[in-house]
Amino acid sequence: MRALLLAFALMLCSASAVAQVATDATPLRFTDAGEEKRFHALVSELRCVMCQNQSLADSNAQIAVDLRREVLELMRKGKSDGEIKDFLVARYGEFVLYRPQVESKTWLLWFGPALVLLAGGIVVVGAVRRRSRPSSAQAATDDRNEEQEW
Repeated sequence: MRALLLAFALMLCSASAVAQVATDATPLRFTDAGEEKRFHALVSELRCVMCQNQSLADSNAQIAVDLRREVLELMRKGKSDGEIKDFLVARYGEFVLYRPQVESKTWLLWFGPALVLLAGGIVVVGAVRRRSRPSSAQAATDDRNEEQEW
């Protein structure tokens, strides 16, 4: 039984060691200015899957470094920007795109902020109307106070 547990623990350790990708720390080299311009435009439209609030171009996370290298490699293989985005969406989901497509599954992402703003506006208008309209008991008290002042 102990041998089985030890074998299982070693298997888990070796699997995590394989999952650690060793990356080259050298900066990316571009073949020409056009490739560099296209690369920077593309990685600025893609979100770092770890940082979540940074683009691939801005992130210093290891996975962002790896994804930048992968994007450049896919570009050099002749893939279009759309094909590269589709590849990353298939791998990481729509979240990887800063501007996901308007689809039935992303409508809340696109229109949710407007709906929240509209609902907040309705609540504010209702609250202002309730405060500006005196209640009938308050109005009767105000009328009595005005009569007593004369």
